[in-house]
Amino acid sequence: MTAIKLTQFSHGGGCGCKIAPALLGEILANMPARLLHPNLMVGTETGDDAAVYRLNDHQAIVATTDFFMPIVDDPVDFGRIAATNALSDIYAMGAQPIMALAIVGMPIGKLPANVIHDILAGGEAVCAAAGIPVAGGHSIDSPEPIYGLVALGVVHPDKVKRNTGAQAGDVLILGKGLGIGIMSAALKKGELPEEGYRQMLESTTQLNVAGSTLAHMQGVHALTDVTGFALLGHLLEICRGSRLGAVIEFDRLPILPAALELARDGYATGAAARNWASYGQEVSLPDGMAEWKKNLLCDPQTSGGLLVACAPEAAADVLDLFRQEGFGYACEIGTMVAGEIRAAVR
Repeated sequence: MTAIKLTQFSHGGGCGCKIAPALLGEILANMPARLLHPNLMVGTETGDDAAVYRLNDHQAIVATTDFFMPIVDDPVDFGRIAATNALSDIYAMGAQPIMALAIVGMPIGKLPANVIHDILAGGEAVCAAAGIPVAGGHSIDSPEPIYGLVALGVVHPDKVKRNTGAQAGDVLILGKGLGIGIMSAALKKGELPEEGYRQMLESTTQLNVAGSTLAHMQGVHALTDVTGFALLGHLLEICRGSRLGAVIEFDRLPILPAALELARDGYATGAAARNWASYGQEVSLPDGMAEWKKNLLCDPQTSGGLLVACAPEAAADVLDLFRQEGFGYACEIGTMVAGEIRAAVR
């Protein structure tokens, strides 16, 4: 680990930096009407993972941007996590990434040039693993370290996967284990065990490449990734977009082992509390549910897993795909149901 602790320069880290859902909705309320364009397939209307613009009958371009402040202290690891997280939005639309641009804001004079170099090198390494170039970018001198990507991808217009197409009776499958925010809270206090850091890094740097293949599976109806708004927040986006409810079985949730232990010990993030305050009124919890369980449900995930809503007969194939791609935590966690637009946890 570097002698310089990147997390000491930022007030938050990873996707926990996101503006809380309720405040974001307030900020965006009553914005001027946007220009409607016949080729814009996906815009801001449902809080989907990326914008999609149809180029022709066979190609659509997928565009997204994602950046945040350090979630770890090691500069290479920070760069790798941020780049993996940004590319996840492309995969979550069922697309294949083709190119990236770097977004760089650094406290010049506080961070040595070699540390900044290592952050960018970490991001470059992930993009190389994804088979795409970092073709440019933009940098500024900022009070806190910020790094991320503009990511571009391509997909057939008929294969775009949105967060709006779930059907009643669909099985919900989550591709990665939960608990990244909780582990980041422990890390910032210097209390994350070495094995916990290994689990955290392994999860946050695993590219969600399964999304590009999921796009071609007939039984996959809706797709998103779980990031700063936590499992409940991103599930509720599927519920709202699909006009359905959802039921989650807590005991079936994949939870990273180190995070489970830390959660039971009371570790949590401020972002988890903000998340619950934003959408808790849309969630039904069992009477007497332990606070640590609620914290996990609202825990902001950085570079989290894909959340898939698929027909029951497609579930086995979806799980097989995840396992073939090395997603050992992938499992069924619940179902989509007709009725009130809300999430229930059992």
